[in-house]
Amino acid sequence: MDKKEKIIQASIEAFKEKGIEKTKIADIAQKAGIAHGTFYLYFPSKLSVMPAIAEQMVVQFMKKIEAAIAPEAPLQEQLSQLVDAIFQVTAEYRDVSVLIYAGLSTTEHISQWETIYTPLYDLVASMLEADKKRKLVRDTLNPALAAKLLIGLIESAAEQVYLYAGYDADNEAKQKAELLTLLEHALRP
Repeated sequence: MDKKEKIIQASIEAFKEKGIEKTKIADIAQKAGIAHGTFYLYFPSKLSVMPAIAEQMVVQFMKKIEAAIAPEAPLQEQLSQLVDAIFQVTAEYRDVSVLIYAGLSTTEHISQWETIYTPLYDLVASMLEADKKRKLVRDTLNPALAAKLLIGLIESAAEQVYLYAGYDADNEAKQKAELLTLLEHALRP
């Protein structure tokens, strides 16, 4: 693990322990095993590490989606795989998700959100483009726009299950079922 990666991981740990406001650069440096000044070689402030943390989440989403989605599967199966992948990552990294939203939404770094998410949007857009060629989705579908909407909706649904209220398996199943019905009806020809 290189120094930048150590700083990112140490930031996540420190933010979880002390909260974003109370965490000092010194706390992060100590956890990363680096000199205080070394932090500034990679990031100008503690909040400037937030986009790097968000990028790590996007990588986790992409890995899970790429491993889960069967490109030749029917649309309903692909949507189920996509929803399951995003729900799994959100559940696994719920603490990190909370940090990202708290850290990015309160800083100028929120403007980087779309750039950070672009690889994920592109991945889902390419899936939708392939489905469009296979005539599994309506021919008027704009894959790039639909990908952003899909990701936003699925991520929001997962956050409702894992972040905002106490976890309930029955609620998770209902949320996924309703979400899949909605997505399929929105995309079908």
